[in-house]
Amino acid sequence: MKLTVTEFVSIDGVSQGPGSPEEDTSDGFTQGGWLVPHMDDVFIRRAAAWLGEADALLLGRRTYDAFSRDWPKITDPDDPFTALMNSLPKYVASNSLEEANWNPTTILSGDVAAQVADLKQQPGRDLQIHGSARLAQSLLAAGLIDELRLVIAPVVVGHGRRLFPDGGAPAGLRLASQETTPGGLALMLYEWVGLPDYATYSGVSDLP
Repeated sequence: MKLTVTEFVSIDGVSQGPGSPEEDTSDGFTQGGWLVPHMDDVFIRRAAAWLGEADALLLGRRTYDAFSRDWPKITDPDDPFTALMNSLPKYVASNSLEEANWNPTTILSGDVAAQVADLKQQPGRDLQIHGSARLAQSLLAAGLIDELRLVIAPVVVGHGRRLFPDGGAPAGLRLASQETTPGGLALMLYEWVGLPDYATYSGVSDLP
């Protein structure tokens, strides 16, 4: 399976609490809901198409707790995400979770990177990470992420947890596709290519 990350981020890289003011108030965060004013039909169709490529979900503990609380309560038959979110096999990375009731769920503890590497060897399409920024950071550092799907909102949040914090592992990416929505969201798909390339600029004649 291919390991992908779908993440909502602000212009200044914040990934905390995009969906509502109450979604994630940890560490005193009070500015949740910054993505919602920019959501539109184009975004919904693209996000639903991405989710439709999943054969399993991989989540961190914090995201799993929120998703397992909220998704089973959504009963709108026209919602394009609910059936898949509730029915897909789910893996949650946690050393403290003892029981997971959002079925079907498997708890991954201990050497999560090694277990994820094993999962990637199984046949299938996408093993998808949604949210779960800390988990995504650790697996990017381990060289296990194949694709980043970033939904960038035209807002500077100012504070909050970031997808790429200071001290994170460097990574080289290739832009595979890009799209903008009427609501101003930039949908950027990047493929992981290894470590970044570096060079010194000495004039336009050096550019390829």
